[in-house]
Amino acid sequence: MIWTIIIGGIAGWLSGQLMRGKGFGIIVDIIVGILGGWLGGWLFGQLGIHIGGGLLGSLIVALVGAIILIWLVRLVKK
Repeated sequence: MIWTIIIGGIAGWLSGQLMRGKGFGIIVDIIVGILGGWLGGWLFGQLGIHIGGGLLGSLIVALVGAIILIWLVRLVKK
């Protein structure tokens, strides 16, 4: 649970920085990162992509999922 929050927070913050913005705030960035981790894990599983275990693999999957989630949110907001 603690690792999920830490990885989600890092992935949410990184995705906010990479998506040309300052993010949504630290709490929402953590939530986006956690949800992005779940989305990324599901998406990678559906595509048959296996990054590997460990901290770096989890961070990459969560980051990709968070970027997709931010992109979708911004698409809907327009």
